[in-house]
Amino acid sequence: MVKPIVLVIMDGVGKGDGGPGDAVALAKTPTLDRLLETCPHTWLKAHGTAVGLPSDDDMGNSEVGHNALGCGQVYSQGAKLVGESIENGALFNSETWLDLIANAKAGHALHFLGLLSDGNVHSNISHLIALLKKARQEGVQKVCCHILLDGRDVPATSALEYVDQLEGVLASLSGEGYEYLIASGGGRMKITMDRYQANWPMVEAGWRTHVQGQGRQFPSAKEAIETYRAETGCIDQDLPAFVIAKDGQPVGKIENGDSVILYNFRGDRAQEISLAFDRKEFPYFDRGDYTGVKFAGMLQYDGDLNIPEHYLVQPPVISNTLTEVLCAAGIHEYALSETQKYGHVTYFWNGNRSGKVDEKLEVYEEIPSDVIPFEQAPAMKSKEITERLVAQMASKQFQFLRCNYPNGDMVGHTGVLEAVIYAMERVDEGLAAILKAADQYGYTVLITADHGNADQMLETKKGKTSVRTAHSLNPVPFIIYDTDHHWDIQPGKYGLANVAPTVVKMLGLTAPACWEASMV
Repeated sequence: MVKPIVLVIMDGVGKGDGGPGDAVALAKTPTLDRLLETCPHTWLKAHGTAVGLPSDDDMGNSEVGHNALGCGQVYSQGAKLVGESIENGALFNSETWLDLIANAKAGHALHFLGLLSDGNVHSNISHLIALLKKARQEGVQKVCCHILLDGRDVPATSALEYVDQLEGVLASLSGEGYEYLIASGGGRMKITMDRYQANWPMVEAGWRTHVQGQGRQFPSAKEAIETYRAETGCIDQDLPAFVIAKDGQPVGKIENGDSVILYNFRGDRAQEISLAFDRKEFPYFDRGDYTGVKFAGMLQYDGDLNIPEHYLVQPPVISNTLTEVLCAAGIHEYALSETQKYGHVTYFWNGNRSGKVDEKLEVYEEIPSDVIPFEQAPAMKSKEITERLVAQMASKQFQFLRCNYPNGDMVGHTGVLEAVIYAMERVDEGLAAILKAADQYGYTVLITADHGNADQMLETKKGKTSVRTAHSLNPVPFIIYDTDHHWDIQPGKYGLANVAPTVVKMLGLTAPACWEASMV
């Protein structure tokens, strides 16, 4: 008899080395330990080529991870997609690029806004450099860079390396009537890069910095970073905003009529600032005397919501998703998380599609996240997620239920080891309650993750050990809990895209021919 399935995604929980930086191993997780000791399980590749990124040096992330989990296939993603478009020239031949360049050559400045690093999660500095060089080649005279400091997908205090690299490129492109410069910046967790409308004041702070030139002034980005580090002790992602000025005046505010490119390729933290630039009707904060710019994203961050209206690189068209297969079979589905990861179990899971495939068969539920530093409340909404999921299991309305516990990832990014350990213990408590409900109501439970993070909180480079806030390259678990049937996981090397075919087979359905193989 086919049993309904619950899929639990422990966001940011991989297989660490068991050392002093492995918060998953350090936490008291009796439920997860028992599952790994007694249940069929394997370890899935969740980074690099397994999720469509350029190489296995590229860490996975929640977006591409949920794409792969939800579609059973591997698509060119993020950095790889953009890199291919730059290399083959499609980006520079796009109508959007040509329009923005023509506008800049007609007397307006060209602005680049985005995360300055090579983390390959939200952006890559190599893409920015390629765009800068092409703009210079095409005769754009004034170009301003508005840089968001990373320290999250790359080492926590590496910002100056990227600033030095960028300053060198800008200097080489300047002179003889050409002015290429850094105009503003700040830490990615302080300004501009909020997501899921959790903290609009953060986006507003970025707007005041980049567009209105409001904020503490410095003669250079390097001096701003060094000064703030000395004063605050913050890592890069938490450094305050800064404005580069000369003689008391900002050197590169974004003015009405200018051309603006948001060069991030990942969608979640790009949507809100895109709306601020893109929408005539905008209720979230007062934009002052703003009347509009020529704006484009590197990608379209939400196709169904048309965010933004113009973009440089065509996104992958992901079809034959798990949700489409299940809806075609009449399977009722339930998706749940708190705000921080709600988009991942819905939009990204469904192949970058907003809305539902079938309103009659799907129910999505979002628990609002608290607007508070995650290390201060590392339990996040794990208790509420567990309670809602168990209630829906008891209702027996759904044959496939999925949820995401964000704790391992969101708390993991803070770098506070004690908080991450506590977070993992709360997730483990949630697993215990879900397994109890599975026994009571007759469910198979699958436990996995989208990438690693909490499993590697320290890193050693050149003999120096420091806090790691980025995702890890470690594999993630895939565990089958079923008290009525023993499932044999077939020998092989698997990735996240093998989960959907496994779910379909366990539900007695046939997977599309384009999918990866089932693990059972």
